[in-house]
Amino acid sequence: MMAKAYTPGLLVTRHKTHRVMRRLPISGDVKVSLGDVVTADNIVAETALPGDVNPVNLSNQMSLPPKDVVDCMLKKEGDPITKDEPLAQTKGLFGMFKTTVNSRYAGTVETVSPVTGQVIIRGAPLPVQVRAYMGGTVVSVREGEGCEIEAEVAYVQGIFGVGGETNGHIMMACEAHDQEVTAGLITDDMRGAVVIGGARMTAESIEKARNVGAAGIISGGIDDQDLKNILGYDLGVAITGREELGITVIVTEGFGEIGMAERTFEMLQNHVGDQASVNGATQIRAGVMRPEIIIPLASAPADQADQDFEEGQLEIGRTLRVIRDPWFGMIGEVSGLPAEPAVLGSGSKARVLEVKFPSGETAIVPRANVELIEE
Repeated sequence: MMAKAYTPGLLVTRHKTHRVMRRLPISGDVKVSLGDVVTADNIVAETALPGDVNPVNLSNQMSLPPKDVVDCMLKKEGDPITKDEPLAQTKGLFGMFKTTVNSRYAGTVETVSPVTGQVIIRGAPLPVQVRAYMGGTVVSVREGEGCEIEAEVAYVQGIFGVGGETNGHIMMACEAHDQEVTAGLITDDMRGAVVIGGARMTAESIEKARNVGAAGIISGGIDDQDLKNILGYDLGVAITGREELGITVIVTEGFGEIGMAERTFEMLQNHVGDQASVNGATQIRAGVMRPEIIIPLASAPADQADQDFEEGQLEIGRTLRVIRDPWFGMIGEVSGLPAEPAVLGSGSKARVLEVKFPSGETAIVPRANVELIEE
């Protein structure tokens, strides 16, 4: 059996069958059944997280030994209580000079301890609703846990993003893949939209998109200082996606003055007006996660040939993009896969491949310096 070669690649494809798993953090109710057709905003599962724990030290507040606190309680374990409602009261002297402690919290009296003299008030349960995120068909249901949704989609993986899951209709801010996204290109009618840019997007354009209520903004590049200005802090190496930005931002190519790959730009342009689900969550370390743009298709393209390649698999004829100079950003085909490592200009050895560009020119490129593009 022949060995297969693989390389990391950002997936950009006009058509694939895509599945998303929608899962509750704790057991709850799944609201959909097998075969149901859902939209991105449909609630597919819901539950309630236990409320906050609020300790109240009654022993201190009432100047009593802990064991005496139980007899002073006006509420029993399991009783509901509102804010400022009397919680406990001392017996006082001859029925007078009573000390009353009102609750500073609303919730349920969970425990009364004669050992510590503390009362635990559990806050109201926190409702958690899981939305479909991607429109499609429910293909599996896990009782009490969640469901899996499948759809035929156009799909783009970005290289970096911030902000979580959202969705909206696609609108173009730029006319060309290498046009900078300035604040002037963001208009009031982009409310609720997933805005597609070209090259670098400025901090001002992202701020404007957020102010007009856009769901997301996607472009080729961003300056790291602009990113810091938007976030208000330097981004560390942890997972992104939990930022409370009010907008999801995705970069498809990298940091700096980089235009979106022409093929990606044209594909997104072809879907203007269509609904897209986007998620900026990124994790570069173990368990790699890439930001994504998912566009459910009404039907699979009729002229779409079935893919014979595995994801990440290098084969003669596969389309790829070079991601290092001197051919940075150029798209070509794999024309050769030498088995032996080659000596590079730097003197180091590396596995390489041969790339043929549309001009007919060929180049030997380290395999680590390319990313695959799905047709």
